[in-house]
Amino acid sequence: MKKNFLFLFVAACLQTISAQNQTTLIAIKNDDKAPVIDKNIYGHFAEHLGRCIYGGFFVGDTSKIPNTNGVRNDIIAALKELKIPNLRWPGGCFADTYHWKDGIGPKEQRPTIVNKWWGGVTEDNSFGTHDFLNMCELLGAEPYLSGNVGSGTVQELADWVQYTNFGGKSPMSDLRQKNGRKDPWKVKFWGIGNEAWGCGGNMTAEYYAGEYRKFATFMSDWENTGGLTRIASGSNSSDYNWTEVLMKNIPKNMLGGLGVHHYAVINWNKKGDGVDFSEEGYFKTMKSALKMEELVTRHSAIMDKYDPEKKVAMMVDEWGAWYDVEKGTNPGFLYQQNTMRDAVLAGATLNIFNNHADRVRMANLAQCVNVLQAVILTNKAKMIMTPTYHVMKMYAVHQDAKLLPVSFESPSYTFNGETLPAVSASASKDKNGVVHISLVNIDAKNKNKIEIDIKDLGIKNFTGTIITSTKLQDYNSFDTPNKIIPIAFKGFENKKGKLEIIVPPFSVVVLEGK
Repeated sequence: MKKNFLFLFVAACLQTISAQNQTTLIAIKNDDKAPVIDKNIYGHFAEHLGRCIYGGFFVGDTSKIPNTNGVRNDIIAALKELKIPNLRWPGGCFADTYHWKDGIGPKEQRPTIVNKWWGGVTEDNSFGTHDFLNMCELLGAEPYLSGNVGSGTVQELADWVQYTNFGGKSPMSDLRQKNGRKDPWKVKFWGIGNEAWGCGGNMTAEYYAGEYRKFATFMSDWENTGGLTRIASGSNSSDYNWTEVLMKNIPKNMLGGLGVHHYAVINWNKKGDGVDFSEEGYFKTMKSALKMEELVTRHSAIMDKYDPEKKVAMMVDEWGAWYDVEKGTNPGFLYQQNTMRDAVLAGATLNIFNNHADRVRMANLAQCVNVLQAVILTNKAKMIMTPTYHVMKMYAVHQDAKLLPVSFESPSYTFNGETLPAVSASASKDKNGVVHISLVNIDAKNKNKIEIDIKDLGIKNFTGTIITSTKLQDYNSFDTPNKIIPIAFKGFENKKGKLEIIVPPFSVVVLEGK
């Protein structure tokens, strides 16, 4: 018995050593037919939830914190640095209880609203349509407005479109000018309800498809000359029937995009701590996050059946990690810290979106400030950028660049007898011919050796950037805001047209070749 145990132990050790010494071969192709990676894949989400809007973006124009019309200047600067392409607002679940006319006109005359979804707090509607759309102009980002289908009316949504977009004379454009805005904002992206299967009305797919057609009809004219991208409330993660019914029952000329929502959650009843987690918690979170590959692939296959020309975009307009709230914070505010786990999760997810750029043409990380997997956290006048922020900034080089398809067989990350693909990769070439390669190693303990044949790319000189830390649980705090930041990466060599790279455990690397 002891001899058999010893043999098995030695064999397992040898297998582990062998696995660690293996080299993953990655092939990158120049493909003229490959799609462009839409910049809107790098979009964000701002809901009236916790301290995302009030106490996050918006502090009011009487605040001592430097601001422009009540919006924090430091947040604007940080998001511009991130090259944020679009921002989704006002929800989320909040969208289907929000009536936009309550948020326009003199602030002192606006009615209050009870946010029944998130903490039951009373809001004064001081942040409304003008505030959001003017903020998007400061950011240089496309606004993505979520319309109220659950408790709103067709007329209400049609009026909102006219208020924001119509340049001629009409009741709504007159009202806009009365409220201080002469020129329309020309909002392109419109969500028709949110999570209609749940907080947006608990509708069946068949019922929602009919509601969508009705609302979409009155938002534009026959030819959609306003160029609106009308986006249907998509499925909850793996509800493939929802996608099937909507693609079958909604005419394609009325459908610009179809949403998908998926959060990396261990257990909805016990999500785990955002910082105090074990390797088991990390592995389970990554397992849930990497399910995104299967979701995108299977939803795409259904969409291909009804839309082989891929005219309808997949919009993953809510994604990210969801943990239990930080101890001592309001449970309805969904405030959580952001560690190296989140950085690795973000990098791996963005690689999935990049590689499916033929169908995925928008995604929105949930959420932008102080909520869930936020890129920015604030504490009164203080502001920090999270590890997720830095990954998004590193990956911004892929925005509107041509996809370079990658192919490889990933080594495994093994924990308690389960395995996940350890290595994730995507690549692109921008309009100036600069190549970027993004690599993620999710393995919590082992480095991974990677070899990339670059002869066909015609690139010789590479530089690199990495984000990593000593522990998975490390994060940026208000006392140590720069604990995790991107630094130069030197762990590679160019040997006769092949890049030989060693990617450390739980790290994200971006290589640039010119």
